Amino acid sequence: MPDPAQPQPPPAPDAPLPDGLSRVALWTASAHAREYGRSAPYVRDPWAADFVRAAGFTGGPPGDGPLQRLLPDWAVVRTRFYDEFLVGAARAGCRQVVLLGAGLDTRAFRLDWPTGTHVFEIDDPALLAFKEHVLDCATPSCGRRSTVGADPAGSWGGELLAAGLDPRRPTAWLSETYLYHLPPRTVESLVRTMTELSAPGSAFGAECVNAGAASSSFVAPFLEALSATGISWQWQLADPRGWWAEQGWDAEVADLFTLPYVVQRLTPYLPLLTEAAAKCVFLTTGTLNER
Repeated sequence: MPDPAQPQPPPAPDAPLPDGLSRVALWTASAHAREYGRSAPYVRDPWAADFVRAAGFTGGPPGDGPLQRLLPDWAVVRTRFYDEFLVGAARAGCRQVVLLGAGLDTRAFRLDWPTGTHVFEIDDPALLAFKEHVLDCATPSCGRRSTVGADPAGSWGGELLAAGLDPRRPTAWLSETYLYHLPPRTVESLVRTMTELSAPGSAFGAECVNAGAASSSFVAPFLEALSATGISWQWQLADPRGWWAEQGWDAEVADLFTLPYVVQRLTPYLPLLTEAAAKCVFLTTGTLNER
C-alpha cells in the first residue's frame, strides 16, 4: 500500500483523466481519502488521495444544498455496503467479479478476496490508463485482475470474454453509480449483455435512483446543479424489483437503517432527511432468475 508520507504522485501526462463521469469518480475518491484519515474508517482506500492529487482535483459535487453536504458520507456507506456484497458473493461461489464503469475503484487491491477470485474492470481506456499510472504496479489482493478498456455504455461483451470471463461460471456484477447516468435504453442494453454472460448463481449490485424522490426539495436542487456540469441522473426507477425482474433478475432493496454503520454515520443528517430524502436512491442487489 502507498505510504502517505511519500511525495505526492505527479499527473500522468500521457494519460489525462477524461472529462464527464470521471468527475463522479473523483468525488468518490475524495470521500474515500477523507474517510481513510479517520481512526476507524468504514472504507480503507489508501490510493484515493493519490488519485485526487494526481488529477489536481480540488472540487466536489456542484451546489451547496443539504444533499451535497451528505454525499461524501453517503459515498462511504454505499461503498461499504457493496464491499460486503461483493466479498459475500465471491465467498458464495462467484469467483468472477465484474465492475461495470469501474472508475477509480480499488476493490481489486483492498478487499479480502477468497482464493481464486478474478476481478474485471470495465471503463474508458483513458481513465484506466490514468488509474494504472497512479496505482504504479500495486499488487492486487484478488487472485487475478484484468482491465477492459471499453465504453461500458457500448459494446464490451466480446472484450470481456477475451479478457478471460467464463460465462459458464457464476459472476458477481457491480455498477455502483454508473447506470443512472445513462439513458434508459442504454441501461437495458447493458443489462441485457450482463444477463447473457451470466451463469446460474450469478449476482448483481447497482445503486438506482428513486423516480419518486427525484423532484423532491431535497434532490431537485442538486440535480439542477449537476445538470449544469453536463452530468445528469437519467435512469430512474419507481419499482426496482419489478424492473429487474423484467430483465431476468430477482432483486432486493436494502433497508439501510437496519445497518449499524449507516445509522451511525448518517444520524447527524436525520434533521435533513424527510421520508422522500431518506429513500432518494435504492441500494439494490439480486441474483439471476432460474431459466
